[in-house]
Amino acid sequence: MSIFQFFKSKSFFKQIAFAILGVVIIIFLLKFWLNITTNHDQKIQVPDLHKLTITDAEKTLKELDLYFKVIDSASYNPTYPKKAVIKQSPEAGDFVKEKRKIYLTLNPSKYRDITVTDLNGRTKRQAISELQAIGFIVGTNYTYVKDIGKDVVRGLRHKGKIINPNDKLPKNSIIELVLGDGRRN
Repeated sequence: MSIFQFFKSKSFFKQIAFAILGVVIIIFLLKFWLNITTNHDQKIQVPDLHKLTITDAEKTLKELDLYFKVIDSASYNPTYPKKAVIKQSPEAGDFVKEKRKIYLTLNPSKYRDITVTDLNGRTKRQAISELQAIGFIVGTNYTYVKDIGKDVVRGLRHKGKIINPNDKLPKNSIIELVLGDGRRN
């Protein structure tokens, strides 16, 4: 039997029909199985977790059969309670399926600590710029000490205490400058 006669025979067409029928049955079974296992029609609306503490957020998500994972503690925001949710993904109002993870960003309990650099010998303007750039607030009550250099930094204070280089203070701390008065005596 030649190849051309085989392509014209009944057995070839039967085999093609069985193959097509098998593929169609597999596609329908796969579609049926996917609809069952993926809960295609199920929708759970994500609640708004902003400003909730981590324990309240956990309780709310557990009731909806959702999980959470803390991915970050962002910069401290004083308008939010400590350890409260600042951001969430997916956002509130989005629809998800059961057992989905909600990723949370929490508010730390305080500002992060920043290392104080050595500013001794710098001008008042340089010191103010550098302190503000790294996240401190510079107070306006300057203390002047006897020194030949006018408005040259001779020390730093925080809440009346002397600050040494490489000390750590929370971001947004108020730092007072100790400056030279420019007199020789």
